[in-house]
Amino acid sequence: MTEREVTGLLLAGGAGRRMGRPKALVEIDGEPLVRRALRVLADGGCAPLVVVLGAAADDVRSVLPAGVRAVEAPDWESGMGASLRAGLSALGDAGPDAALVHLVDLPGVTAEAVARLVAGDPGPAALRRAAYDGRLAHPVLLGRSHWPAVVDSATGDAGARAYLRDNPDVEPVECGDVAVPDDVDTPEALARFTARSGA
Repeated sequence: MTEREVTGLLLAGGAGRRMGRPKALVEIDGEPLVRRALRVLADGGCAPLVVVLGAAADDVRSVLPAGVRAVEAPDWESGMGASLRAGLSALGDAGPDAALVHLVDLPGVTAEAVARLVAGDPGPAALRRAAYDGRLAHPVLLGRSHWPAVVDSATGDAGARAYLRDNPDVEPVECGDVAVPDDVDTPEALARFTARSGA
């Protein structure tokens, strides 16, 4: 657990065109991916939880656990950057010192990985990124001082990629022994994941 409050910010606004339906509503072992991801954030030490909705927002909202704040990205169709901007903007000036940004289509990310990213005392300057055998991926911990620049640079499906790519302050946190970063964005990828995980 953390000494400071770290908000869990889940991006779940995409239409899932390659999946054939919004990935937030895809189920693994009877559990929608949006609920699975929120559970991982909570179990990893994040609170409160905020989820950014877009496609099928009403349907996704109907399966959210109690106490989760839902924010809609009106321009969600422009890509993940829109969801990231909406989520960070919704946290406001009186929000937490840091936000742990997670994506709904990463069911192999575990609470153990989240806990490593939020461990210690992640303040406003924190900038951590999960690494898998040295390869940087998601989730990402963004301290408050980075939010304005991330919002300014988040376009299309790149999210915070441009901001993070060349930033010397990024602290890699190795999670390859406790999580898998593969996204599940097609029925075939979902089948591979469920076969591998036994779900």
